[in-house]
Amino acid sequence: MCGIVGYIGSRQASDILIKGLERLEYRGYDSAGVAVVNGRLEIRKKKGKVEALRSLLESDNVVGDIGIGHTRWATHGFPSDVNAHPHAASDDSFALVHNGIIENYSSLREKLAASGHSFETQTDTEVLVRLIEDVRNRTGLSLDEAVRQALTQVVGTYGIAIVTKDDPDLIIAARKGSPLILGVGDGEFFLGSDAAPLVEYTRKVVYLNDGELVLIRRSGYEVRTIDNVVLDKQVHDLEWDLEQIEKGGYPHFMLKEIFEQPTALENAMRGRIYPEGNRVKLGGLIHEMDRIRDAKRIVICACGTSWHAALVGEYLIEGLARINVEVEYASEFRYRDPILGEGDIVFVISQSGET
Repeated sequence: MCGIVGYIGSRQASDILIKGLERLEYRGYDSAGVAVVNGRLEIRKKKGKVEALRSLLESDNVVGDIGIGHTRWATHGFPSDVNAHPHAASDDSFALVHNGIIENYSSLREKLAASGHSFETQTDTEVLVRLIEDVRNRTGLSLDEAVRQALTQVVGTYGIAIVTKDDPDLIIAARKGSPLILGVGDGEFFLGSDAAPLVEYTRKVVYLNDGELVLIRRSGYEVRTIDNVVLDKQVHDLEWDLEQIEKGGYPHFMLKEIFEQPTALENAMRGRIYPEGNRVKLGGLIHEMDRIRDAKRIVICACGTSWHAALVGEYLIEGLARINVEVEYASEFRYRDPILGEGDIVFVISQSGET
């Protein structure tokens, strides 16, 4: 799970962004970065903890009163400085941070490469940046319109925030399946994946729904649908303190995670399972489907609660597919000399995005 923060106002953005990212550290991450506008785009990103990014910003004295920040948990592209967010346009005119998974990134990448676009990383986020560039360059549309049209071509989930050096009074944000909250201040606005980065500065918030895009300026904000219908959104009052926000109103984190399971499952299936067409598309497995269909035995290796998930998978696969499944404890499996033969498939489940 990644985290997004944003700020526009009269204060130094870097301080607010870093503090906001620290408030989102509980979500897990492997790298962090920010983009601040001060006549040009100042992008700083670092593999590792937010503290390393803080030191980099302080040593470089990055100043500016508008910016976005991000903590990344790698899905496409390994953890590194270059794969960390924000990602910039090829002409450095805008920068983007993204949470979620773009399921059709491979086909979009091929199409964009055929049109002459080049890529520095293997991330799905860079594909989204190039797609927005492509729409803007071909049509001459404003950046916000190019973003809106680009998002209509995306399959999967996203929460995004964008700043541009061409308009230092604008943050563009949008969501589908990945939460975003707008914090409303006095002549300043805040953005967060949840309320934790906002509560210190404001109790007034606007919750963005799926398929909504917001244009944020110091003078105000405007929320639209991806279909370009202007919305009148209600401003809500935050009633929880920081500790309650991080626990989601539950007395402790265990209850929070138990009750979050339906939403977590729903989010995990977005862009992968299509009930209306009875289709399943798993990006990491799509090129191995023939081998999986012909499997005679499946071995699943995992540890901790991932091992419990593997046991659930064993019941489901054996019950539905009638294929023999064995679940192994990964820490023991590595020291064994297992008997694996033709037609055996081994799945290894990570305990987290960091392992």
